[in-house]
Amino acid sequence: MVNNLNSIQSILQKNADFKIRDIQTKSGIIHVLFIETISDYDMINKFIIEPLLEQKDQVLNLEQIEKDVITLGVLERITRVEEAVSQIISGNTVLVFDDFKDMLYCDTKKATSRAVEIPPTESVIKGPREGLTEDLSTNISLIRKRLTNKDLKCELILLGKETATKVMILYLEGSAPKKLVNHVRKTLKNIDVNFVQQSNYIAEQLQDKPSVFDTVGYTEKPDVFAARLSEGRVGIFVDGDPFGITVPHFFIENFQTPSDYNVNIYFANYVRMIRWVGFIIAILLPPIYIALTTHHFSLIPPSFLFRLTIARAAIPFPIFIEILLMMFFFQLLREAGVRLPQSIGQAISIVGALILGDTAVQSGLASTVAVLLVALTSLSAFLVPNIFGAIAIWTDILILFSTLLGLPGFFVGFLIFLSHLASLTSCGYPYLYPIGTVNIFKLKDKILRSNLKDISHSFIDEDDA
Repeated sequence: MVNNLNSIQSILQKNADFKIRDIQTKSGIIHVLFIETISDYDMINKFIIEPLLEQKDQVLNLEQIEKDVITLGVLERITRVEEAVSQIISGNTVLVFDDFKDMLYCDTKKATSRAVEIPPTESVIKGPREGLTEDLSTNISLIRKRLTNKDLKCELILLGKETATKVMILYLEGSAPKKLVNHVRKTLKNIDVNFVQQSNYIAEQLQDKPSVFDTVGYTEKPDVFAARLSEGRVGIFVDGDPFGITVPHFFIENFQTPSDYNVNIYFANYVRMIRWVGFIIAILLPPIYIALTTHHFSLIPPSFLFRLTIARAAIPFPIFIEILLMMFFFQLLREAGVRLPQSIGQAISIVGALILGDTAVQSGLASTVAVLLVALTSLSAFLVPNIFGAIAIWTDILILFSTLLGLPGFFVGFLIFLSHLASLTSCGYPYLYPIGTVNIFKLKDKILRSNLKDISHSFIDEDDA
């Protein structure tokens, strides 16, 4: 009706890309409303305008237009102006009739998403190389291709008062605990914000308590996302974000990679052990070194202590300042390498580290032992990139304890670190799961992985939350 048209025009009148095409028929004027920058004009012309022009000499009612004239797959009636405006600004086309109160909307969104590519954040040696994209429909199709299961459920929620961002909750009914699904659904529905532009808006709401460790899982690989759904987890996609969220997320997952399940089991377990050793080196080596060299000289072998004294003879700073200074320089190099274009970022990081280390030793700012220790610590932390930031922060905290109190301080700080890990939960599940539950005995994919046939099942139980 004319009132509907005038109301829509008054709301969208200041948009230069808002277009109206009027088609005169025996049934009255049909107004075709769309935004040309986000709508597929070829589709509008072929499936809406041309069929209406062919039938302009016929007297048509709304049912005939729905069934016989417009042949698009998605075609629905709407009655409210707010619904019409929402569909138009989403890229769909709305038909307004002079003689009918109801309106029609057709799905004519323009496909502007990038192609499925290799995910840059999760490289694999062997296995699927498809990556998620910013398009929600594409991501859903990638998951359905891997999980052709009637129990796969996809629930749509709109978040953001001003953005109305599409958020999809995915889970396998019967595998995912009902308590977990209800918790995620309730948390998302209680999010009250004006804007939701990326998945981190949701991830922060799903975290049970603040921590430098992520208790929410991220992945850019559809095969990983599908595997986690099969284990009984709940997944979340945000339209416009190429990362999928999965909950609950556990500490041991930081040491697992997609390649572990696509290579020889013995090699996979060997590499996993290296990651665990790297984590231990990165978190413990600097504070223990500082505790020994600052407070407990007698515990250091005399030959090494003699060499260490010679190496530090010209260093004007205490040992802990020397280590923290070198770690700060390394963080600067790392940040520069990440922010620069990929083609030169790696080169800058490698060359910068070599020049900086050599210059620091030659100028007397650091000893060769400090450069070696910081380099080994940083390389070890890179073996578990998902918790690199957490390792860096907790290493600094443990260094502070070791500097003040020596080994007793280190042990106090390390107990605080373990207590913090033990106190974390992910959607009600212990972050250290399956440690501390009966699943520690039956789960075959902890520090080492077992045969694939023994781990291809859901392992998240309702009772463990």
